[in-house]
Amino acid sequence: MAPLTALRRAAPGAVLTATVVFGLLLGWATYGLHGITPVLDRATNSTSTWILWTAAAGALIRNRWLAVWSGALMMLATCCGYYTASTLGGTFGSGGLGTAAVWSVAGLAGGPLLGWAGWTVRRARGDLRAVAGAVIAMVVLGEGLWLGLALRYWETAVVFLTAGVLLAALLTVYLARTGARRYWLCAVFAPVGGLVFYLAEKSILNGLIGSV
Repeated sequence: MAPLTALRRAAPGAVLTATVVFGLLLGWATYGLHGITPVLDRATNSTSTWILWTAAAGALIRNRWLAVWSGALMMLATCCGYYTASTLGGTFGSGGLGTAAVWSVAGLAGGPLLGWAGWTVRRARGDLRAVAGAVIAMVVLGEGLWLGLALRYWETAVVFLTAGVLLAALLTVYLARTGARRYWLCAVFAPVGGLVFYLAEKSILNGLIGSV
């Protein structure tokens, strides 16, 4: 947590550097924890894991645009850390380059959104705070839908869906306690966003990965 804690008051260059370092470590750890236990394997081999840490980093950064840029850098660095560890571990196959490219592009697209969401939930004003909270929770809900409906891993899917519901509830309570207007929109939009996330992962991301 030290790199993330350093984001609170650091200069822009230090913030971006800390974000990249943490992303590299997160990607490396994600690969290293595969296969140790079923719980760790599913928790680390998860889109939600990377995205939630990206949102957390955004919440710690004081400047909005710096949080947005850091989100992109963190997701890209996480991909680099993961696939570097995979290469050194001898598991980076012939199709790995194309898959790495797809995930990197997806990270560059989604990272800024999650960095913004984390910053907005904690520091912004107005109705966008509730929307940003829904964006964070929808990732976990969407992955739960993907695990159940697409992969038929229903036991794991139930865990993710439960975690997503709890996350949406906790964010809604947090927004209510901090005086956010229309805080209840977080609970309303989170499941809708989860469905959108699932459909996007099924129709776009899965299609791109299957073609490389």
